Amino acid sequence: MIRSMYSGIAGLKNFQTKLDVIGNNIANVNTFGFKKGRVTFQEAMNQTISGATAAVDGRGGKNPLQVGLGSVTATIDSVQTQASLQSTGRSLDLSINGDGFFVVQGPGGENLYTRGGNFYLDQAGTLVNGDGYRVQQFNNGVLEDITINSSGVLPAQTTTEMTFSGNLSSSVSDINYKISQQMKIVDDQGQEHTYEVKMTPTNNGATPPVINTGVWQMEFINNSVNPGQPGDAGYPLNSDTINVTFANGTAGVPAGSSLNLVRPDGAVDFNFNVTNDMFTGLTNLPGEVSAQARANGNLDGTIESFSVSQTGVINAVYSNGLVEPMASISLANFNNPSGLVKAGNNLFQESVNSGVANIGDVATVGGSISAGALEMSNVDLSEEFTEMITAQRGFQANTRIITTSDQILEELVNLKR
Repeated sequence: MIRSMYSGIAGLKNFQTKLDVIGNNIANVNTFGFKKGRVTFQEAMNQTISGATAAVDGRGGKNPLQVGLGSVTATIDSVQTQASLQSTGRSLDLSINGDGFFVVQGPGGENLYTRGGNFYLDQAGTLVNGDGYRVQQFNNGVLEDITINSSGVLPAQTTTEMTFSGNLSSSVSDINYKISQQMKIVDDQGQEHTYEVKMTPTNNGATPPVINTGVWQMEFINNSVNPGQPGDAGYPLNSDTINVTFANGTAGVPAGSSLNLVRPDGAVDFNFNVTNDMFTGLTNLPGEVSAQARANGNLDGTIESFSVSQTGVINAVYSNGLVEPMASISLANFNNPSGLVKAGNNLFQESVNSGVANIGDVATVGGSISAGALEMSNVDLSEEFTEMITAQRGFQANTRIITTSDQILEELVNLKR
């Protein structure tokens, strides 16, 4: 009966621990990125009254006689299951789809890990969490802070190359066929000009002319420039042409080809050598004409907004229409995420049983990032309340064991009366 009393005491302690964990789970039911706890029990130890015996001399064996001495708390698990996402529409609210943790750096330079992705910008433009811990990115093998310069300027870039892709059909039969596209080119003064690119199959010069779809003429026209008068040197001043020849399915231009195009003030704004590399994406097959012309270069621009992609790349959207990457949020993964130590403030610390953090970009670590959404707590209230009832009843049952054992002790004491 004394053993039963101490077993009841052990049960009370264990169910109290379970109620503590359940209470913490319920308290954090609306904590973003919270991972619930779970308590498991196991037998404490057993007192062996007599051991097992084997069958001998025509007599069967006997099982051991053991009395259990209560239970102990086996584990308090951190359940790292994915929770549902709540849409917020805020660009710096981030959630992780799959395994992994955001990496933040504490005041002492230590790395901490979290699933709570409600991030903010401080006065210096550094990306931080609600406690001011700096969010980290993995850049060239080194962890560093993420800084977003909201007043950043993207300088103008002069056009230095053009590329062509698609198909200039070999089955065109109209001698007057032409396809026209527009291309924007930025000059050396950072000014943008729109050029018309006319692509026309050539003819063999005979009378009447015969179409030659193996050679296409490309004419570049700046319609904002006065072409001058016939007879002027270099007429027309607003255009220049090159011929693209297809041989054995490969496009090429004569050696030494160049383009010379002018601004309205007469200065050359686009003058460079034309190489075969510009036309590697161009074909001369039967069928539709689908040629596309593209040029690099851009006007200067200021940041209008920024966004976070599924791969964790923070892209700046500039007023000139360009989207450029600014930083890349890193994630950390562990062999045993349940082995992490909860450090408070929705943060985890690495432990000797969690394994070493595998830190890298999203593509390397795995998973994806959803911007404008936060991961909810993975606490299920229906499950917690059910566990609360079972813990309460278990607690009550163990108190009955203690009460009954006390009554038996009282009867023994009264035997002397």
